[in-house]
Amino acid sequence: MSIEIREECHDDIAAVRDLNRQAFGQDQESNIVDVLRANEAALLSLVATVDDRVVGHIMYSPAVVGDNITGAALGPMAVLPEYQRQRIGSKLIKAGNRKLKDAGCPFIVVVGHADYYPRFGFRPASKHRIKCEWDVPDNAFMLLVLDQAKMESVSGLAKYRHEFSSIS
Repeated sequence: MSIEIREECHDDIAAVRDLNRQAFGQDQESNIVDVLRANEAALLSLVATVDDRVVGHIMYSPAVVGDNITGAALGPMAVLPEYQRQRIGSKLIKAGNRKLKDAGCPFIVVVGHADYYPRFGFRPASKHRIKCEWDVPDNAFMLLVLDQAKMESVSGLAKYRHEFSSIS
């Protein structure tokens, strides 16, 4: 199976909506992706394709920590159920994180599974004195430092785009 990772294009919108709905079993994540895209708030949106079919998607949007240090928030990230456990999500995360690091992004935050994201270098954000604006378990809110120098004295509350709190 040949997997291609590329930036999302306009023709992918319907497929991305459908795959988020299938992966999460609800519309909330699709709605968040749609409104972030409509508000031009996606820092990066990548798709994974197999035989030209969109089978995975990842989006990063701006996140602010402390005294207005802007980085990225990873999510949503989804893979069609029949393509899960085939390293497609891993390829999306690695490609996205690399692109953001190359672009000079200082950090990425994620609310996610504590057993999954550490393999990509994410660690509990609390170890860096950074807290999530939402009430989530400490081990589920993680941070990946991409630029140590820029993050040296950064601490405080991490804030996601308002779309995450206003969409259902």
